[in-house]
Amino acid sequence: MFGRFGWAEILVIVVLLLILFGHAKIPSMMKNLADGLNIFKREMKSDNKKQAAATTAESKPVKKQAVKKGTTKKRGANKKSAPKPRIVPASAQRAKK
Repeated sequence: MFGRFGWAEILVIVVLLLILFGHAKIPSMMKNLADGLNIFKREMKSDNKKQAAATTAESKPVKKQAVKKGTTKKRGANKKSAPKPRIVPASAQRAKK
């Protein structure tokens, strides 16, 4: 039913768009469309970077350090040595749900 469009059909569509929207509104609509596509691409790239960082962080082996006897301190003795909270990547949180 809808075959390939020829140049005549495309010309009719362009003329109808100009009549309906006017010559001033079409460039602003195209600019908004391009901005939306650029934002979408940027978010996709940042999401891919986050996933790649999460997978490399999970795949790296953790090296164990040898602890000498008698050198351990109590946790409450020094406030600076308190353990830091563990930061969980967003991709790991989504996987748990």
